[in-house]
Amino acid sequence: RVFLRAINQYADMLNKKFLDQANFELQLWNNYFHLAVAFLTQESLQLENFSSAKRAKILNKYGDMRRQIGFEIRDMWYNLGQHKIKFIPEMVGPILEMTLIPETELRKATIPIFFDMMQCEFHSTRSFQMFEKEIITKLDHEVEGGRGDEQYKVLFDKILLEHCRKHKYLAKSGETFVKLVVRLMERLLDYRTIMHDENKENHMSCTVNVL
Repeated sequence: RVFLRAINQYADMLNKKFLDQANFELQLWNNYFHLAVAFLTQESLQLENFSSAKRAKILNKYGDMRRQIGFEIRDMWYNLGQHKIKFIPEMVGPILEMTLIPETELRKATIPIFFDMMQCEFHSTRSFQMFEKEIITKLDHEVEGGRGDEQYKVLFDKILLEHCRKHKYLAKSGETFVKLVVRLMERLLDYRTIMHDENKENHMSCTVNVL
């Protein structure tokens, strides 16, 4: 809780002193995002790993601090305005890590950041290839590491499709991208499940699907 309060103080200072064009500090903002995501993903806050009694006790006393800092990260991202492009593709991995935390409200609040990144890169270069390449690479790594689940796949699909379909220029390419990533996620989740299967043929067929 002390750390959370400190991080929020840093956030206030960044917004007040280091956001406008003349004083913008890329490294400071970068440090903020990495610090906040490291706080959110730390072992001691992953409530689903605790017994129900311990979880209830923590929630009762502190609430889910992951949700609090996650909403703050989201707001800080949108505050960046024209500076956002400077954080693509580097921030894709940390934001992905945050959205994969198994907390539904946090996921709903932060998955739309991906659409914002797509939009931002598209306005700058007329494509979102850097973002696409980065999220595919990082997703592979995260799912293999045990993160991600069926609910995440469904939310990712639903939220990003809704955003893409409303956009004049991203409707078609955005939908193709979302379908591609969702298909990849399906294959990666299958592959992760089958890793504990003795059957070599199952292993091989999942590996071929992922490839």
